[in-house]
Amino acid sequence: MKYLLPPIVIGLLFSPLLQAQGYRAIQGSSEAGALGVHNNPAAIVNTPFTWDVAVAGVQLTTSTNAFSIHDYSLLSNPANSLYHVDDGQYKRSARLEFNVNLLNARISLSRKSAVAFGLILKSITNLSTSSYNYSDTLHNTGEFLKINQDLRVLNGSLLSSSWLEGYLSYARTIKDNDMSRLNAGFSLHAGRGLSGASALINNVTLGQQVQNNQPVFSINSADISYGYSGNYDHLQAGSSAGTNTNDFLNYTSGGASLDAGIEYLIKPQGIASFNDEEDYYGYDWKIGLSLLDLGANQYKYGQQSRTIKVSNTQITGRQLDNVFDSTVTTFGRFNDSLATLVSLSSPGSQFTVINPTRLVANVDHYLTGNFFINAELSVNVPLSWLKKGSLQLKQLNLLTVTPRWERRRLGFYLPIQFNNRNQFWVGGAVKAGPLLLGFHNLVNLFGKTSVQNGGGYIALVIRAFNGRSAKTDRRLNCPKPIW
Repeated sequence: MKYLLPPIVIGLLFSPLLQAQGYRAIQGSSEAGALGVHNNPAAIVNTPFTWDVAVAGVQLTTSTNAFSIHDYSLLSNPANSLYHVDDGQYKRSARLEFNVNLLNARISLSRKSAVAFGLILKSITNLSTSSYNYSDTLHNTGEFLKINQDLRVLNGSLLSSSWLEGYLSYARTIKDNDMSRLNAGFSLHAGRGLSGASALINNVTLGQQVQNNQPVFSINSADISYGYSGNYDHLQAGSSAGTNTNDFLNYTSGGASLDAGIEYLIKPQGIASFNDEEDYYGYDWKIGLSLLDLGANQYKYGQQSRTIKVSNTQITGRQLDNVFDSTVTTFGRFNDSLATLVSLSSPGSQFTVINPTRLVANVDHYLTGNFFINAELSVNVPLSWLKKGSLQLKQLNLLTVTPRWERRRLGFYLPIQFNNRNQFWVGGAVKAGPLLLGFHNLVNLFGKTSVQNGGGYIALVIRAFNGRSAKTDRRLNCPKPIW
């Protein structure tokens, strides 16, 4: 657009990403080890390795319908890519999920118990709007208001949270017999909220009036709030990188969360031996249920956070363009400019961002040889009603089915996902020795119109040298005696 639009009132509606675990392929696998604890704490028991360490792992998931990237695939030169904000009238949304695992370790205390621990950096951004119209031929704010005159109300929300946490997990076998085994585990997380931001636009109504015999379009009412974590206020342009880093971290607030889960294994119906590693850890079916990220992070509001209530006031598009010109380059100047049109107030001292709490059901089935199939359902659990004024993140995952061929040092995976934005992705992953590499949406390797929807992951996992070699089918063995 030719003129700078207000970054909160209008910019939120245009921007796809105003700036978790997602190792989809290995979830439910006994080979997941230290990475499996983030999907179900009970999973760290039923693995044949005495220890393993995820030295480092990075995962990124992106999804948006607000813009498109053209002429770019993951195997092409990004310099040739084109960015386009999509036209039309519809609801916009965007999801960004990012996490880094650092030195995540799992240690078996015995066959029946294990511990895990490590550090995780997590970041999630959610953006959604009500239906509105946009065209890239617009020249000013008034034209945007004009093409949306038929809308009864406009709404939008942005929520972003990034936090660093350490965790400690414990799991053990609580029931074991010839037919089945039940494992249970939990994880305690404690850390710091590094960066938080929120913006809420509610009940925006538009109007039209006549001035000098010309139609003029305006915003007549709106409830708006926006805020960010106050540790950003302590960054100084003249300070060294070390000083700014220390100040940024010193003014963060704490956070905590809990994971809990169980796994029920149905053993192969052949003759088993306690001393045979393959017999002991083998299963026909493994059914897991877990509650993840039950907790929240606290953030102190930054000095420029504000709430606005517009009522019985007509703010025209021309007024917005005149006030928000090219000189508005900081949050402080934005607030000063906005104060010439409406009254501003402070939103309070702090805000709470509830983690993306979710209930996860996972079913893993052994087929034959080294072939398995896994199915997982992940459902976001709404908890923002527990505390007035709190906000809650949501994760993108919904349903994933993953066929896999897997041995100790080599594995191939085909996760097929249907997420809660109604997107269907076919991913792929390979494990080669200590390296795990995967993509959420394989079409992005070659297709040049959808790279904004997908992502991937890479992890380096070192395991103990002991462990089973090949998986054999024991269902053809003699059945267990019934007397």
